[in-house]
Order: sequence, then structure tokens, then C-alpha cells
Amino acid sequence: MMESCEVAIVGSGFTGSLLARILTVLGYDVVLLERGTHPRFAIGESSTPLANLSLERIGTRYGLEDCWALAAHGRWVECHPELRRGLKRGFTFYRHQPGEPLGGGVDAERLLVAASPSDYSSDTHWLRADVDQHFVREAEAAGVAYRDRVSLTSATRDGEHWILGGSRDDRAFTLRAGFLIDASGPGGFLARVLSIPSGLSRTETRSSLLFSHVDDVRLMSDVAPWLSAGPYPEDWAAVHHLIDEGWMYSLRFDHGTTSAGFLLTPRGLGELASRSPLQPEDLWRLLLDRYPTIGAAFADARPLMPIAFRPNIQHRLTHAAGDRWAMMPHAYAFVDPLFSTGIAWGLRAVERIALAFEDAKQGDRLPEVGALARYDALLASEADQIDRLVAGAYEAMGQFDLFAAQAMIYFATVSFAEVRQRLIVDDTAAWDGFLGVGDPVLEPLPGEALRRLRQATSRGVLASDERRAFVNWVTGAIASRNVAGLADPRRRNLYPVDLDVLVERHALLGLTLDELLAGLPALRGDAMHLAVALRSENGR
Repeated sequence: MMESCEVAIVGSGFTGSLLARILTVLGYDVVLLERGTHPRFAIGESSTPLANLSLERIGTRYGLEDCWALAAHGRWVECHPELRRGLKRGFTFYRHQPGEPLGGGVDAERLLVAASPSDYSSDTHWLRADVDQHFVREAEAAGVAYRDRVSLTSATRDGEHWILGGSRDDRAFTLRAGFLIDASGPGGFLARVLSIPSGLSRTETRSSLLFSHVDDVRLMSDVAPWLSAGPYPEDWAAVHHLIDEGWMYSLRFDHGTTSAGFLLTPRGLGELASRSPLQPEDLWRLLLDRYPTIGAAFADARPLMPIAFRPNIQHRLTHAAGDRWAMMPHAYAFVDPLFSTGIAWGLRAVERIALAFEDAKQGDRLPEVGALARYDALLASEADQIDRLVAGAYEAMGQFDLFAAQAMIYFATVSFAEVRQRLIVDDTAAWDGFLGVGDPVLEPLPGEALRRLRQATSRGVLASDERRAFVNWVTGAIASRNVAGLADPRRRNLYPVDLDVLVERHALLGLTLDELLAGLPALRGDAMHLAVALRSENGR
């Protein structure tokens, strides 16, 4: 017997489940298909302010109260304490040297950039097993027809419909759908059945991944007590350890588990392999032994799952949408988790496709060709943008002042976008280019930075005046979008949320001082309300 629906979504990660639920709220008949079952392990846990903005817009627009609650750590804990998560106050970076403790007993080469003014309004690390299962359950409660344990083997067109074939629990499974969305993973279902060519050759970044979830990771404040105080407790962040072979992430959940992994460059992996068998556990131990402060932090850590290794994590296709089909970002392209772009980019895509279906409800109920072409073009440009930014960061990792300057491009871009989206309400904000795409000032910067870095580093280790020239170029390049007071040497790479700088630079946003002050309460919760009250008392 053939089942029928208007929209079939393949893959029940958070983007697939959330989109299925939104389309059902809009009145579409949706079937959500999953190869496995929930709960299940997944990595890609670090949210950002732009991700939270998307969640808030989705929650408000479609009446999904849980989305609004999950968009800030304090609301999450109050409304959904059963869903495990981690407090993320910002981005923490350390540069480690082989065989030496971090910083050599003094302040280290480190960069801390706050993403929120308080714990309550903070970002979160998502324990994906809990969060993904939550979104599936909410989708079912909204009326989505959820089918797990489905193995799809074919997708053919029958006029204006897709015919999906496969099996479920060893029984034949057939589904007829008017529109098909691939929310699976790399090399997903549509890439195979439509034979979509790879576009990986246009991706500059190359890295492999060694990862696990572990318990009993020590705090950096314990293993490196000489570090001076920063703008937030630096372990409650997306912690990045930069090393000669690449970098390591450490994402701490509130219940004590840490998601940790090493991203290794081809050269770094090759050098490690020359000294050790390529077994994941051996690589993990070798890296911890090579960097004493990281080793001290993870000395008592207990893996909760076998340490896993994935070579060549990058993937890219040549198209993300076409006639009666579309892909979510993770099925289309992935670069690297360095700047935590995955959740935000995925949620932005959920918004875009939902808006395309909203616009179509008055016609044949399916997104117009123009909307799909726009979606396809944006994802292509955004994948390029993420790649250029990350590739430049890898190029700069060996010399920390270069890396810190490169990171300023990312933080200037996202902070400018966040402030504008919170202060200037726009129902179509989801169609704004991600990571500066479409902005005449910001869009060219990652490409130009990568070109400058490669030209400079091709000559080897840069002299101080050459490094200073790159830092000065970044400072000038971001100046007209720098609403957060970044690239300021007086900060010594420690950047809090600075409302005074934002007020002073209101003109960069195209706002008057009064307009900015009136909008400040929308910017992130309790600290912002307090700031407005204080300014009112002081007559500012």
C-alpha cells in the first residue's frame, strides 16, 4: 500500500524535525522519515547568538513556545530542565606549544570573546541526543507522520510527484510526495538518487576529526591557575585549543559531560601518523601527551563512547535545491566546526524554506522556482564564505596574533548581524546572507584575508612588522561594521559585551542614539534592561 503526502522530509535531526513541524502548523501534510531511531548520538552541539535569533523568530512566528524557551540558557533551564545542555558564555581560544605548559606561567596567548552579558541570556551547547529527540516528539505531537527505521533505496519522478521506495522493518515501503526535502547528512539520500555531482574541489579547508564524549574533564582555571580573569568563566564557552596539528574543541555540558574532539590538518595528521599507529585511542593519547596543559585537563577523563576518527570531514555538492526538492545545509555542505556555524546555518535554512512554503500557500502550495533558486544560490555563497573564513584561520594558527586578527572578521560580522536583527525587526531577515554574504563591506573580507595570509605565510614565519600589517589591515577593514569594540589592543584579547561601545557606535547601524537606546532591551535580557535603566537615571 502506498502512503501519500504533500511534503516528505528525509532525516529527523533538528532541522528536519523542526521544519516538518512548521510545515504541519502551516497546514501541510508532512511525513518525516528516519533511518534509525531516537535518542541517538550526534555531534554539532554549539549554538550562537544568530542561532538563538532564528529559534526565537521561529517560536514567535509559528507559535512554538519551546523554540523560544530553548533560545537562552536561563529560559531553557526554567522551561525544559529535562533536556541536557551546557552554558556557553562565549568563545575561548588558547595557543599551546608542544611540550610546554600553557603560557609558561604567565598570561597565555588566548582570546576570549563574550557572546552574552549574563548566564541567563547565554547561548547553549545542545546535547543533541536530547534535543533532537525533543524536536521529533514535538513534531509528532503537532501532527507530523513520523516513520523511523526506514531504509530508502529509490526516488523517482512520476509527473509532479516523487515516488520513494525502500523498506521499513524488512517490509516494503512506498511513499508518494509532492515535495522532497533532504535533511539527512553528508552524501545523503538525494545526493545518491539524483547523482548530484560533488563540489568539494571548490572547498579550501581540509581536516579530519578525532572525537568522543567524556566525563571528568578538569577546568582550565584548575590546570592553568596563573591565567588572569576574563570577561566570563572561560570553561563555560566553546573552548578552542590551537595546536601545531590543528585544534581541539571542548564543550562542557551542565551535567558534567564534555564533548571533545581534535580537528587535524592533513600535514598534522601525517606527522602524527609517522610516530604512532593510526588507531584513534593512540592518536588521542599522543596529542594529550604532546600538550601538557591539555593533558592535565583530560588526565582523568573517561570516554563515554569509543574514541572515533573521521577522515576528510568536508563535503560539498553542486546544488542544494531544484524542481520540487531542497537540501538542508548539512546534507549539502560542511566545512569545519571552528566558528560554530552549523546550528545557526541550519536554523536559517529552516526559516527560509518555511517562508517559501508560506508564500506558496496561495498558489499550488509548493515553493516557486524563484524561491528555490534563491535558496540554492545563497547556500552556495554561504558555503564558500564559511570555507574562506575557516581556511584563513587555519593558515593563521601558527602565529597567534594573526589568528586573533582573523577571528575578528568572524566576530565583527556576526555581532553586527545580531545587533541589526534584534534592533531592526524584519519579517524576511532569514533571507539575509549568512556570515556577511550580500554585505558590500563584509562579504569580500574572508577571501581577501585568505589571499593575504597565504601570500605572507608562504615565506615562512612572519616578522613582527609583517604580522602587524595584517592586524592593522583587519582593524581597518572591519571598522565600519565593528559595533562590539573588537580589534582593540587595550583589551588584551579579552572582550566582554560592551554596551558603551555599542552606544557610541550607533551610527554604524544607521540608528540615532535615541533609537538605539530604545532598542537595547531587545538585545539579550536582564543586563540590557538594567543598562537602559541606568542610562535613563543618568540622563543619557
